[in-house]
Amino acid sequence: MSADALNRGVEQPAAAQGAGFPRAARLLKHADFDRVYKQGRRHFSSHMTVFFLRQAEGGARIGFTVGRVLGGAVQRNRIKRRLREAVRLHRSLLKGSVDVVINPKKSVRTVEFPILLEEVSRAFAVIAGKLAEK
Repeated sequence: MSADALNRGVEQPAAAQGAGFPRAARLLKHADFDRVYKQGRRHFSSHMTVFFLRQAEGGARIGFTVGRVLGGAVQRNRIKRRLREAVRLHRSLLKGSVDVVINPKKSVRTVEFPILLEEVSRAFAVIAGKLAEK
């Protein structure tokens, strides 16, 4: 049976529809994180602090810092998975070239996912507005 026949009638996941979170959209290097922390601006919300810095070229890149204070490896990985999904769903709100670092607070461990989605969406809208001002 062909792959097409297997997939027939099954809706493709959003990542297959182009709403993914590719490696090129991730902030990966320590030096990039440091630059955003030192030179960038901040947006505070109840469950996270979002740092952002306009870049000269390229698209929006997003990184996460989830420290040991938030729990063990299992809890930290769960937080990162949830944040990645929220970013994946709302990444299109970020227009232009910007580096973003999301630093969650302890309260993110127990917050419901729709609230997390709303906070990420609001933060990205604020960042887009601040970048449009300049």
